[in-house]
Amino acid sequence: MKKNVWIDTDLSVGMKRYHREGYSDVDDGYAILQLIYADTVKIHGISAVFGNTKIDDAYRLCNKMATEFAPYEIPVYKGAGDKIKLEKVETNDAVEALAEALKKEVLSIMAIGPATNIGILLLLYPELKSQIKEVVLVAGRRTPTSYFKIGKPESRHAPDLNFDLDNDAFRIMFEHGVKVVLCPFEISNKVWLTAKDLETLKNGRPANEWLSEESQPWLQQWLVGGETGFNPFDVLASHYLIAPEDLIIEELNAHLEIHPNDMLLDTPEHNFKQYLICDKTEGFPVTYCYDVVADYHQKLMDSLLK
Repeated sequence: MKKNVWIDTDLSVGMKRYHREGYSDVDDGYAILQLIYADTVKIHGISAVFGNTKIDDAYRLCNKMATEFAPYEIPVYKGAGDKIKLEKVETNDAVEALAEALKKEVLSIMAIGPATNIGILLLLYPELKSQIKEVVLVAGRRTPTSYFKIGKPESRHAPDLNFDLDNDAFRIMFEHGVKVVLCPFEISNKVWLTAKDLETLKNGRPANEWLSEESQPWLQQWLVGGETGFNPFDVLASHYLIAPEDLIIEELNAHLEIHPNDMLLDTPEHNFKQYLICDKTEGFPVTYCYDVVADYHQKLMDSLLK
């Protein structure tokens, strides 16, 4: 039987950043493509969320991938354009569509942007939490000083963006007791795609050609930063849904803690932020993915070249 999956994503392939120079992440595209190609997965819907780009861009790109590259019809819905406002929780098309889908089917949710749509769903439809098999996300770390470092020789810190953009959405998932699977930087920074991989990806299929081409500016940013390739962060979440045995996992407990902001450590201001910490102390249970099997890179490429 195929695994029933819903995708929630801040898809931004090919987008220029709005608030600073450069291009946005492309890894959501790899995760979606991997699930589209997977024989063992049926995608019941794709919902857009803000994050790596604005909601209208994410929604447009989700429609593009669903209509141009999927071998079967996948409905697409526009979701939250900003984080949850607890004083005035508002629904959206994506939340309502996901609620209707969950009434009919138990679903695994791959939420590879801020978890805002999932948080809103649980607040408005708490009775549907038992219909969620698991939510697979890209977030978390073991300690407050487990910094996400990118670039050489002077590594810059990267944010735990999906968590940073909506802390409350994660807290809501934990407090509602849904199964949470985390694919954090700890695992994704062990996986690399290079210029050679992007050339190999070009196999004549329209989706592969598009993704390879649109990934070039993103790769170039990493090369300028001193790396030899880029980490396809979100593809670890999709890979977990397809073949969890390819990821090495640990059962940990998650909790939210406040510590100095790791993105502003060199500034004189006393700036703090929330962290999603996963360890053996008391907290909310999570499945924490922290490494990959030895031949993972080949398995990843094979899944994208099907």
